[in-house]
Amino acid sequence: MGAVSAVNAVARVPGDRAPKQDRSRATRQRLLEAAVACLAEHGWAGSTVSVVAERAGVSRGAAQHHFRTREDLFTAAVEYVAEERSTALRALFPEGAADRRAVVAALVDLYTGPLFRAALHLWVAASNEEQLRPRVTELEARVGRETHRIAVDLLGADETSPGVRETVQGLLDMSRGLGLANLLTDDGGRRDRVVTQWAALLDKALD
Repeated sequence: MGAVSAVNAVARVPGDRAPKQDRSRATRQRLLEAAVACLAEHGWAGSTVSVVAERAGVSRGAAQHHFRTREDLFTAAVEYVAEERSTALRALFPEGAADRRAVVAALVDLYTGPLFRAALHLWVAASNEEQLRPRVTELEARVGRETHRIAVDLLGADETSPGVRETVQGLLDMSRGLGLANLLTDDGGRRDRVVTQWAALLDKALD
């Protein structure tokens, strides 16, 4: 298409289409963020589409326009925030491999915030909901692979060396365990000591 034709094609687009698409994206994002917040605060049983819609400031009909079922809404919500957190984690270390203690602390933070709490409620629900289980299993596998890739990159780990992959996975499993402990009590001091020790262990195992 030539330059003039392209300009004419743009001119034929209705003037309100872009604003309408922007509003739709904004509504969807509000719903996703509200769903995660509701799941973290109220659990699966207390997080209905109506509750999420009210928190997001939209009608139930608008919510169902974007997400046909409750399962669609909540799996999309946790995936959305997981992607946002992965992006934020990479943004903390734009140059790639970084100081290992800082990387370990950032990874631990992934498992001590509202995302992990929301994901945990989703796991519990999936253990009892046949419709939800395959979606959550697939989602967690995808999020887990992405988190592992980020950890390998940021730690400067060489997974061709024996035991390195398992060492990185052990770090993520440990971080998840600290996240579980944080659900009951916020023991920041103990967590800092564990982070320091794990960073020291990684320096020995990965260098």
